[in-house]
Amino acid sequence: MAARIPTLDIRRFDSDRDAFVAELGAAYREWGFAGIGGHGIPQSDIDNAYRVFVEFFALPEAVKMKYHVPGSGGARGYTPFGVETAKGARHFDLKEFWHIGREIPDDSKYREVMPPNLWPTEVEGFREYGYGLYQALDRLGSRVLAALALHIGLPEDWFADKTDFGNSILRPIHYPPITTDDIPNERAGAHEDINLITLLVGASAAGLEVKSRKGEWVPFTAEEDVIVVNIGDMLQRLTNHVYPSTTHRVVNPRGEEARKPRYSTPFFLHPNPDFVIDVLPATVTADNPSRYPEPITAQGYLEERLREIKLK
Repeated sequence: MAARIPTLDIRRFDSDRDAFVAELGAAYREWGFAGIGGHGIPQSDIDNAYRVFVEFFALPEAVKMKYHVPGSGGARGYTPFGVETAKGARHFDLKEFWHIGREIPDDSKYREVMPPNLWPTEVEGFREYGYGLYQALDRLGSRVLAALALHIGLPEDWFADKTDFGNSILRPIHYPPITTDDIPNERAGAHEDINLITLLVGASAAGLEVKSRKGEWVPFTAEEDVIVVNIGDMLQRLTNHVYPSTTHRVVNPRGEEARKPRYSTPFFLHPNPDFVIDVLPATVTADNPSRYPEPITAQGYLEERLREIKLK
């Protein structure tokens, strides 16, 4: 029987810490992915956020385009269908999306690279529920990072002051119905994420597949009360591939399922823009020499990758 991506209850981080950290670390070393249960985010908060996101995507195209900021790399607001393209892919992804970023003061040193949020006035509750979900996932992500830090011998709070003003993004996504069978595009082409970790809450349909170390595509559709959390390229680089950033995709469903829309909402947890991504000495060994002799800032890395996926 094929191995399956584990799901772990994060409440054990408080009640059975050593065992939980060992199991979580092992899951990420093997898969780069895990399901996180017991996360404490009320289902009603998730449902309310999805309701306002669906309402926004149902607006006329001309209304949605009011919130598109050309030349911004999609940093805030709306990115229309047919723009984002997986690195190295020939065809664009079949999706449109919105970006919610961190709310910071205008006099913050990060304001130049972290613009103010846009909020659609046409959808009541969008800001309240959208940013509420952002904050809940930010808190949960910090707990996951604390466990991962302990697993590789760092202090539990090692990431705290490196992500407290992280350029993190909540991305509500709409994959419209597919109306033809011979389309060459995928809903989301095979890719790795850019950031430290990604938290995916409440995908409304199957489709996510994760590439195993043996090169097999393993479907991963979590239970309703489970949040899928995966490693991104920044954490892979920081940990010298101890935590791998695993290739994944969203495949097109077949038959009548393809005629239905799909919604999902990943939260991309980033470090502070000026954080320097430099291989952690503890992850360099004789069997795993440093793969990245040159450090790079989180902002520099982000901009490099946005160009590769056609958002810059």
